[in-house]
Amino acid sequence: MNYILKMSLRNLARNKRRSVLSAIAIAIGTALLLMMAATIRGEMRGALDININLRTGHLQVHTEDYKDENMSLKRVDMIEAPLAMSGQIEGITQVKAASPRLNASGILAYKNETIGIQVIGIDPPSTTNAPYRDGLVAGEFLTADDREGVLIGLPLAESLNLSPGDSIDLIINTSEGQTDEQRFTIRGVYTTDTPGYDKVTIFMPLEKTQTITRTENYASMIYILLHEMDDTAAVKEAINAPGYIVEDWEEINKLFVLVMELSNAMMFFFNLMVLGVTATVIMNTLLMAVYERTREMGILGALGMKAKQVKALFLTEATLLAIGGVLIGLAIGIPLVLYYAQVGFYFGDMGISANSGIMIGNSIYPYPTLGDVFSISAAAILITILSGYYPASQAAKLEPVDALHSNN
Repeated sequence: MNYILKMSLRNLARNKRRSVLSAIAIAIGTALLLMMAATIRGEMRGALDININLRTGHLQVHTEDYKDENMSLKRVDMIEAPLAMSGQIEGITQVKAASPRLNASGILAYKNETIGIQVIGIDPPSTTNAPYRDGLVAGEFLTADDREGVLIGLPLAESLNLSPGDSIDLIINTSEGQTDEQRFTIRGVYTTDTPGYDKVTIFMPLEKTQTITRTENYASMIYILLHEMDDTAAVKEAINAPGYIVEDWEEINKLFVLVMELSNAMMFFFNLMVLGVTATVIMNTLLMAVYERTREMGILGALGMKAKQVKALFLTEATLLAIGGVLIGLAIGIPLVLYYAQVGFYFGDMGISANSGIMIGNSIYPYPTLGDVFSISAAAILITILSGYYPASQAAKLEPVDALHSNN
């Protein structure tokens, strides 16, 4: 077997340009697949974090008929005494924070502009508001006793040229099926780097939201964050909320979970396409080698080399090309992925609505894993070796007498 390895190395070195180009094709394919896998994984991971931290939480307590999309303010669709319930839930060890939220729809009026918005009543001291408190770019955060202040998103502030201290009029739906209008002062401007959410979402203290919507002592949901996502099932079992239902993030984000599954399927077919192109290059390289070395194969056969040894010779060449190409691809792809995992790809506003069920930030940060490195490397090597099987079989079928009479 040692002499087959030596012969394979010598044969690859005989046509260095072709061997290098074949290895580069494998390297490009490997690096591209690494980047694509990390980017898709990072996009899904980032979007999931955004959906959980901004919209759904790890768990939610609400009535059976309540849906975020319609923002119902009917008492039968809401939770009574939400602060007491959230306090009980926060007593569960695995719970990081639990807080009531009251969702309402409305219209922002400023000068000659009117924009449809969603108003979310929050309990300002709660740590569930960390994304907005940490994302404050101007002004100050809300306080629980504020009756005239609101927090608006940066895209909304920029589009209307608003800043802290400016006044806006809000027309908000009430539980009575009517609307109430009031002038509010902008206390602060926040960003979550999710334009679709920031440009339509306005926050105000829970008590004020309850007052203006005529829903005193009621909330739309209890929003729950956990220390560890793996504790979701255990906490769901531990929550005691008679008359209400408890949903976890998978149940709330059914559309998002479906998109994640579809993205994995798309990645699988993308891998097949890239590796298929790479396999074609390798097969062409080895077939050219067979035609160029037909007479040489005849001489080796006449000297006693068996067909299976000839096949092993070409498969060894394919293996060497695969290993070399994959190593080059890893040397290119891994640093590239690690770099963009830090700086990300900036896309800006993708035009995705906050109520679409899937929210994506303005940047995507690739998320590399050792599993992707090993699986893509193994797949590239295996596909390359398999692509060399047909040329190897053709070489093994050559009869020494016919091969010796060849001009190649």
